[in-house]
Amino acid sequence: MKLLVEQSLDCKETVIKITCGLMDERLKRLIEQIRLFSFSVTAEKDGVTLPIALEDIYYFDTVDNKTFLYVERDVYSCDKKLYELEVQLEDTPFIRISKSSILNTAVVTSVRAQFSGRLEAILKNDEKVIISKHYIKGFRDKFEQ
Repeated sequence: MKLLVEQSLDCKETVIKITCGLMDERLKRLIEQIRLFSFSVTAEKDGVTLPIALEDIYYFDTVDNKTFLYVERDVYSCDKKLYELEVQLEDTPFIRISKSSILNTAVVTSVRAQFSGRLEAILKNDEKVIISKHYIKGFRDKFEQ
């Protein structure tokens, strides 16, 4: 693999171009990581609205038809529905893990099986989230890449 970086003061927008033969799993993961750093989600807390970078988001959760996003030590409300986020985040490390949650697999440190057939994911901040049986295959496919 060859990496070329061209720097110019005339450049108004960063453009990343990948030229390849066949796309392998390593390249797909690299592209997911690049996409992760190119998005942000608008969130609100205490009446203040701000963009939250995707790489800082641990997971999204819906409670009483309201969507929340969780970062390492904080929670924000988000005006998007989970199905909208699921489409936007399709080619990133995020994956649906239950009817009410989408998880960033990049922040998962370990996974262990539960007696009920579900999985428990332990995140970098030591928080634990449950992966429903119905979503395990999709999670494993994304997590084990």
